[in-house]
Amino acid sequence: MFLAPAPAPAAPAVSCSTLLAATYRRLVGLCPALDVTVAHPASTVGQGWADSAELAYRQELLDGFLDAESARIRDRYAHTARPDVVASRALHGYLWSAALLVTGPWFLERRVPRLRPQDVRVSRTRDAYEIVPGGFACLPDDPAAGLPGVRVLPDEAALRAEVRAAVADHVRPLLAAIGPRLRRGPRALWGMVGDDLVSGVWYLGRMLGDEERGVREAGALLPGPVHPYPGGADFRALAARDGRHHPTRTRLGCCLYYTIRPAEACGTCPRVCDTERLRRIEGAREA
Repeated sequence: MFLAPAPAPAAPAVSCSTLLAATYRRLVGLCPALDVTVAHPASTVGQGWADSAELAYRQELLDGFLDAESARIRDRYAHTARPDVVASRALHGYLWSAALLVTGPWFLERRVPRLRPQDVRVSRTRDAYEIVPGGFACLPDDPAAGLPGVRVLPDEAALRAEVRAAVADHVRPLLAAIGPRLRRGPRALWGMVGDDLVSGVWYLGRMLGDEERGVREAGALLPGPVHPYPGGADFRALAARDGRHHPTRTRLGCCLYYTIRPAEACGTCPRVCDTERLRRIEGAREA
């Protein structure tokens, strides 16, 4: 008697969400500053978490989100921040992470996720996030181009436009909800979004050991004012004493970190002169 061979284990189904989940795990592995876990597409929001849509439309959850940020500032810096500073810091943290969840797959694989507000979940107690992967846009030569949930765009310019639109559409409800807490107008708020959009791409380039590409890609993504973003990446080079040149830019929006640590304002803050920027860059390289 001959035994029939055991059936081979079924290969995991290929879908846009499984592909995107793998990309996100790679992205998190590359970016120590990105505290994100990948959630199953069918999962629900867990206890102690809220998605971005809930933050935008439920006042008590937004209050809790800001209270948690205020507590982190007190614990980390022994400083009680003003309410507008708390809101600015919380929004900056969200914008940077959410923008990188769009630009990261674009930078790594030329795939642009369309993140709905409910696809990004925020811990109500920690500075951590969950992402629910879904569909994405890609170029015609992408092997995933024929999958359900994938939208094919004609060229790189269209893909960059999709990045800008995806980030703007995702953050718009939260900006409307939290904006009054910051005491700043739409231009300043969208300036913050553009800053964090550029910052994430620049950071990912550095993490890959290719800062030059990060600067180049960020500059192409925001070459100048493109609605609703009020300004471009506007990188420039600082010449060091050893003849090397280092990229820098000046933020359009402000996260107000300087109000917490005046001597440690962000390296791209308008308050930090080029001499101080070079001192920090050279000090970091020596370390």
